[in-house]
Order: sequence, then C-alpha cells, then structure tokens
Amino acid sequence: MTLTNRSKVVSNKKFSFWEMIYLPAIFKGMAITISHLFRKKTTVCYPEVNRPFSEVYRGLHVLKLDDQGRERCTACGLCAVACPAEAITMVAAERKPGEEKLFREEKYAKVYEINMLRCIFCGYCEDACPKEAIFLTNRTVPSDYERDGFIYGKDKLVETLDKRVDVSKRQTASVLEFKKDKHHKHNQ
Repeated sequence: MTLTNRSKVVSNKKFSFWEMIYLPAIFKGMAITISHLFRKKTTVCYPEVNRPFSEVYRGLHVLKLDDQGRERCTACGLCAVACPAEAITMVAAERKPGEEKLFREEKYAKVYEINMLRCIFCGYCEDACPKEAIFLTNRTVPSDYERDGFIYGKDKLVETLDKRVDVSKRQTASVLEFKKDKHHKHNQ
C-alpha cells in the first residue's frame, strides 16, 4: 500500500544482444573521434601567430595625455566610483606653481593605481571619465609570477609622447562630433 497515488511505472526493457556488448556505441564514438582528426584546427600557435583583436577589445588601460603632453586626469574619482570591482585607487594633489606643463588642471592624481587582478575590464571607468583621461586599449596584460606586478601605477599607465595610443576607434561617432564643438570649455 502506498501513501500517495503518485507512483511511476518503470519499464523493464530488455536489451538486445548488440546493445548488451556496446559495440555499436563504441564504433559510433570512434567514428566521431576520427572525423574530428580531419577537420581544420582552431588552435593558434600564440607566440608566433597573433589572432586579430577587435577594434573595441577591452585590454590594458592607458592614461592619456593632451596635445601639449600634460596629464588629462583631474583625480575626480568618478572612474573609481564606477568600477564594480573596486580596482582603482587614487590620491589627489594640488598642482604647484611651475607644474603647468605637467598637469592640465589645478588638481591631479598624485597616485593612480589599478589592480589588474581585480579588474574585470568592463570599461565603466572609460565611460565615467569626463576628461577622457582613461581608455582601455587592444593590448593584453602581460603575465607575471608575483601579485605585486599586477598593481599598475602611473609609471605603467601613462602614455608617452613618442608612443601615443590611438583610441579613436573606441569613441562613438556622437562623441567625436561633440568634440568638434569648440563652444565647450573642455573641447578648447
């Protein structure tokens, strides 16, 4: 006697001779394996051959300089607030007299660090920056054996004048059109 009326009927199907010795299933599996041997390989020999990246691939960060070689970052902290992984830390400082050629605004980031082990490369820091100071490039983050090597400071993030990073592909057409309008102070 059962307590509920939800009993299931289980079939007691008898296997045939070929199903009992598993030979058809083994041959079928071997045929699939052998057919994969003659297909085109999708593996890329990485150091010798680089796969092409998309123009909007989110890789290593770069802190951009303006046309005169001054840092764009004003240490507003919007990138750190927008970062869901809390990977960005910064310390703000005031520009001193004589440092006008180094920093664009009166306030700048004295310390700017990104923990690449925490970063999820979402691009929110790039979207939040009002000065277009930080961008994600199509370069990959190099590997390292020590955790300390993955905390990138301004020494690794700021671009140099001789090796400028082209980020025009990362900007939408509406942003590029807006930058042409010289009536806004930050476009001058």
